Amino acid sequence: MLGDSEAFSGFAVKDIEAAAAFYGDTLGLSVTKDDPAEGLLQLHIAGGRDVLVYLKPDHVPATYTILNFPVADVEAAVDGLAAKGVTFERYDGMEQDEKGVMRGFGPPIAWFTDPSGNILSVLETS
Repeated sequence: MLGDSEAFSGFAVKDIEAAAAFYGDTLGLSVTKDDPAEGLLQLHIAGGRDVLVYLKPDHVPATYTILNFPVADVEAAVDGLAAKGVTFERYDGMEQDEKGVMRGFGPPIAWFTDPSGNILSVLETS
């Protein structure tokens, strides 16, 4: 029934301006503010899929990764993001190196959050 639908993903943030700055300036994504009065952003992700970001003043971040960024070199991505002020998360029970990269359970991956506390990752693809 929906096999031909071009579905898209979306998630909430508590501050649309902080989200626009983080996703645009810090992460380097192309960001379009639809209607600032409505509190909507579009993140233009490589591959042609946009992600809707919407304002939710009582936002509570999810406890799981909402957006993954595949990269060719996770170390380089972590170093580049850290240079822009991004802090990488540490999780109990997960063996992560000094930069916050976990290896050995799937692809090398490192997690960080946006200004609203949403969990994102960079993960190495071979």
